[in-house]
Amino acid sequence: MQNLGLYIHIPFCASKCLYCDFCSYAGMDDLIPGYLDALERHIEESAFLMEGRYIDTVYFGGGTPSYIGGKRIASIFDTIKSACDVLKDSEVTIECNPDSVTLRDLQLLRKSGFNRVSFGMQSANAELLKIIGRRHSFTQVQSAVAQARKAGFDNINLDLIYGLPSQTRKDWADSLGRALELRPEHISCYGLKLEEGTKLFDSYNNSPLLPGDDEQADMYLYAVETLHQYGYPQYEISNFSLPGYECKHNLKYWRLEDYMGFGPSAHSFAQGRRYSFVSSLTKYISGVMDGGEIIDSIEDIPPPAQAAEYIMLGMRTNMGISESEYAEKYRGSFDALESLFKDYEQKGWAEKSGDSWHFTSSGYLLSNTLIGLLLETEAQAKLWTSPWMKDYISDEPDLSLPSDENKIYVSDFS
Repeated sequence: MQNLGLYIHIPFCASKCLYCDFCSYAGMDDLIPGYLDALERHIEESAFLMEGRYIDTVYFGGGTPSYIGGKRIASIFDTIKSACDVLKDSEVTIECNPDSVTLRDLQLLRKSGFNRVSFGMQSANAELLKIIGRRHSFTQVQSAVAQARKAGFDNINLDLIYGLPSQTRKDWADSLGRALELRPEHISCYGLKLEEGTKLFDSYNNSPLLPGDDEQADMYLYAVETLHQYGYPQYEISNFSLPGYECKHNLKYWRLEDYMGFGPSAHSFAQGRRYSFVSSLTKYISGVMDGGEIIDSIEDIPPPAQAAEYIMLGMRTNMGISESEYAEKYRGSFDALESLFKDYEQKGWAEKSGDSWHFTSSGYLLSNTLIGLLLETEAQAKLWTSPWMKDYISDEPDLSLPSDENKIYVSDFS
């Protein structure tokens, strides 16, 4: 049977981080019981869609799943186990904030079957944590990791953010070093992106306090180099792990494997169809409980579009894209892509392993533009060989590499 991943959205938080534009709510604890009833009913009513599928990854994200307590999370997972065929060796992850998790809850979750925990560390600098609206301290991160170890978790992730307002390269190096001292199995490093509608955007958009592109690039390359030296090779643009501890659930997204999401704003991709649910918490609850409409968008992905997504998502990972796999799945010629990859290789942006191409760390810095050029090249090649496919190809303007991006950033950390 084909495997399937599940994503469970828990949209509640103690407070909203100033950079967050996710579907999350603070100060709405009165809706938690009703939401959990709706969520569990939705899972049970969707069981028929998961018949004949083994669940091999489950990911509880948010929001702050740990905020609602271990007993409630374990209850949701019990509903999943009753409704679906969950493999015993499934990867089961919960996101936690260091200030909202207890040893007792972690022990309960571990006993329930959770085997991976992800902590939002973000920084070791107290002032930076305050600037972005985080409630915890680095001491609480240390305590949370220690408690997770005591509870029996041997697969821990730490999330970090670089490019924060007033953050220096020294600050970033210190945070990365202190994270490494905790020896997690997995580390995620995300560059700050100011999203419109967030308080951080209102305060810092176009601010000179934000590190510039070159500074962010140096921070990124320093992380790649340092983590590799400490035994955490990069396997995706933002993710690093000890060998064998890559996040199996997230890899489903990048490999175009099937997954189903539950909760407001949750997305799913299964059997060539992508759909999402309404982002309103109250609409989701009433829709499930009263039989209303909860689908926000739905789209069938035709094979040409799947081929483009294979390129776009595959190039986020160190596995890249394979000529033989592309030809087998999408029945297309790889020649035009191969030619462009050879140009990237000469500039130090891509490398070939076997019949697969992947970006270098310098290429990852330019990935949006480089992937855009790959997609344009692939679309034009298909149109040339199969004119009937023009109906699938959008009228996007031609892309080219900006002159100021024709540069290899070099880290000068000492």
